[in-house]
Amino acid sequence: MSADWPELHYATWQGTCTSLHLWSQIVGKLRLVKTPWLNHSWHVVLYVTARGLTTSPIYDGERSFEIVFDFVTHQLRIETSDGAQRAFALKAQSVAEFYATLRANLTELGVEARIHAAPNELPDPIPFADDVAPRPYEREYVERFWRVLLRTDRVFKLFRSAFLGKASPVHFFWGSFDVAVTRFSGRRAPERPGADAITRESYSHEVISHGWWPGGGPIDEPAFYAYAAPEPAGFKTARVEPAAALYNQDFSEFILPYDAVRTAASPEDALYAFLRSTYDAGATLGGWDRGSLEQPRTAWPWAKEIAQ
Repeated sequence: MSADWPELHYATWQGTCTSLHLWSQIVGKLRLVKTPWLNHSWHVVLYVTARGLTTSPIYDGERSFEIVFDFVTHQLRIETSDGAQRAFALKAQSVAEFYATLRANLTELGVEARIHAAPNELPDPIPFADDVAPRPYEREYVERFWRVLLRTDRVFKLFRSAFLGKASPVHFFWGSFDVAVTRFSGRRAPERPGADAITRESYSHEVISHGWWPGGGPIDEPAFYAYAAPEPAGFKTARVEPAAALYNQDFSEFILPYDAVRTAASPEDALYAFLRSTYDAGATLGGWDRGSLEQPRTAWPWAKEIAQ
């Protein structure tokens, strides 16, 4: 069992996970309002780095700035292309305190941005400035979370590299708080009656998507997921690997518990098998033109490479 795939039960760090989720929404919303729109909301995401999560460069007039969650030094850093920098500690604090400190640092750097200052995709959202309840920040669990992101990012990127068609980057959605990668068939998808504008655009084309999230809600443990949209006939009963992966009727997704991966003889191989087998099922049953969308497998090291 690799220390790079640490134990991470949601219940043991739920409070800290919620803190990070809310703080990442504040940072993500800054990227949202300062970045040109990109299909499927790809312009709003964060990216995994060797030290945590980043917005990547955000352009602000003639210069740019970047906001980084550094989970090594446990700081939030703001860096600008003209050499200026501000940083403050990631620690136990309220959402209101985090929000006010970040705004003050941005003002000192001359960065102005007006955001929708309340959470998205969460029940009973409290405006950031009004969320004054103390929030925990446990470094040990943040570091475990970051190590899971690092290893997942690596396997997802190897998986993505074999696809010639349109594919998303491996990126982190701060709304749903998950890291994901998505492949596209190239064909339009049927419209979703009653869907909002964001959902309609996000699923305007056929996709097979994979991701990992730390838990919460109906599935109260960290898990990997896979879904096809629109879902082809037979997908929910397809045989996929590893054996611990099961189709969840409520979510219309295959779910692979994180514990099944981290305790496997080779976590990387177990995760790669899940990505490959769920994609194979969705693409074959959905009639994707796999011959033109995929790299020949013999040309790539695949799971053997990531196990070394």
